Amino acid sequence: MKVFSVAGYHHTGKTTVSVELIKELRKRGFKVTSIKDIHNEDFTMEKKGSNSWKHAQASGDTVIARGISETYQIWNRQLSLNEMLSHLKSDYVVVEGMRSVALPRIICATDEEQLEELVDGTVFAISGKYSDEHDKYKNLKVFKSKDQIKELTDLVIGKVFPVLPLPKFECCGECGMNCREMVSGILAGRNIREDCKTDRNLDIKIKIAGKDINIVPYVQNTLKDIIKAYVKNLKGYRKGDSIDIKIRE
Repeated sequence: MKVFSVAGYHHTGKTTVSVELIKELRKRGFKVTSIKDIHNEDFTMEKKGSNSWKHAQASGDTVIARGISETYQIWNRQLSLNEMLSHLKSDYVVVEGMRSVALPRIICATDEEQLEELVDGTVFAISGKYSDEHDKYKNLKVFKSKDQIKELTDLVIGKVFPVLPLPKFECCGECGMNCREMVSGILAGRNIREDCKTDRNLDIKIKIAGKDINIVPYVQNTLKDIIKAYVKNLKGYRKGDSIDIKIRE
């Protein structure tokens, strides 16, 4: 699954760019999902006092509301990007917002002051209101959100790669970089996606409900050592044998 972000300040054209990219990617036959990050403490999809709101308040957990034309799931907390992605199956996920997450990014801005603050190595294009009067910012091409959406989509397809596992740096760092530095390196051509060691599962592989689970190298090594310490005492074990364990609850 390939994931990228359209980020920037309010009223810079992020939603317009996101929507146009979603439509163009779908025209090309890709399955596309979007995530809209909303910075409003009072935001809720629920109407206070509705029956589904009462369910959510009572359970304090997840509620599924099913209507005639749509079904949605309510979590009573903010999910991380990884948690949201775990529920999706798409070719591309377009994230509007989440400037701090280590994703390839398109920045929307109104002026150079905003760009100076927001642009770093994770940015591969500029769009939004800045494109009304500019076609370039430093070494980055600026795309008009509608007139040049095909060119911008071509660039997305050429630049965006399967999402990194995005672990906390203190849990990983096996490659010597954090995920933001890895994204920058891949976009610049200094690294390739396979340089990430967290989701290669070289030594140990875990599936939960049939889904592969990414494990940071430290945890991989710990689990491997614990399992080997127990199994090596079992009759029939020989050093170098692969070990398959299946647990049902």
